[in-house]
Amino acid sequence: MSDAVNLCPRFHVAVELVGGRWTGAIINRLLAGRARYNELRAAIPEISDRMLSERLRVLETEGVVTRTVVPESPVRVEYELTAKGRALEEALEAIGKWATRWISEEDLARSGGSTTPEASRRQTAPARPANAKRRPRASVRKRS
Repeated sequence: MSDAVNLCPRFHVAVELVGGRWTGAIINRLLAGRARYNELRAAIPEISDRMLSERLRVLETEGVVTRTVVPESPVRVEYELTAKGRALEEALEAIGKWATRWISEEDLARSGGSTTPEASRRQTAPARPANAKRRPRASVRKRS
């Protein structure tokens, strides 16, 4: 008999969805209420525009978030959690409590995380060794 644990496919899909990079932060912000794109961007300063757009699309496809276009001038787009999204509040709260108890400052430093937004903005990419070869730049063609 095998000691392997059979994971429920639904559990696996749920963990992959909620565990996606920045997804928890987006859902956490939307638990406070509906928000426009720029409000989400401001609440999660380290996320890129491309990543935020991608995550919002995935969450909308999965039925966790609704996207509402308000026909004003200029057009306003708002994001809000569905009942399915709001149902994640208890799970995210439990993860937050677990993280507070078990994730140390050393763990944060090792993972590249930080305890303050200022510290994460100061982080830079590691310096390239002096003997590392540079990749050739792609040539740019001019259109005729």
